[in-house]
Amino acid sequence: MSRVATETVPEPPRAGMFSNARVHGGQFFLSGMHAGGPEGTVGGADAYLQAQEAFRRIRLLTEACGAVVDDILVLRIYLTDIADRVAVGRARSEVFSGDFPCSTLVEVSALVEPGLKVEIEAQGVLGSHART
Repeated sequence: MSRVATETVPEPPRAGMFSNARVHGGQFFLSGMHAGGPEGTVGGADAYLQAQEAFRRIRLLTEACGAVVDDILVLRIYLTDIADRVAVGRARSEVFSGDFPCSTLVEVSALVEPGLKVEIEAQGVLGSHART
């Protein structure tokens, strides 16, 4: 297994606790991405803007793994308010085309930082889009 990082996505605040991305046996795994950071939440309280930022980070990490977003096969989306699913869906539709990833969407009581409304995990297979 190899850990993957990119300068364009903030690393976990406590080194050694988890990795943002890993590649193993032709598969890649991305930890939950959100809009939080040292300067505050990207997009403020807007779920759509937060989702755009989470998907931006997912795209950058996916590319750092040697894949493209269409290689993502599974998404897990966590919302603090299920009513935000429409806004998050709009951001999601700006990222994916064709055969969409399998997906789970659930409401949770809180995320890691106050003010976060959405967190998204992803996993896929390197080069799977090219083989379709």
